[in-house]
Amino acid sequence: MKTYYVYIMSSGRRALYVGVTNDLERRVHEHREKLLDGFTKRYNIKHLVYYESFTDVHAAIAREKQIKGWSRSKKLALIRSMNPNWKDLA
Repeated sequence: MKTYYVYIMSSGRRALYVGVTNDLERRVHEHREKLLDGFTKRYNIKHLVYYESFTDVHAAIAREKQIKGWSRSKKLALIRSMNPNWKDLA
């Protein structure tokens, strides 16, 4: 059974990035090494601060869209609920 992850990465406590993947370790590596052009490369997104796992890809995508639609303060509260000290979880 495949596992899918919705995750939030940050550049410290500034920029946040919400994504979905089926290989969290690979995806974090891609962000950290700036292997893909875009937002995460431009804003130096490299700290994994939150993640959830799913067995249904459609549920993972729906959750990613839900979180992306939230206000910044609601995203910060979600991060603090799992990771109050903002430790890098990778």
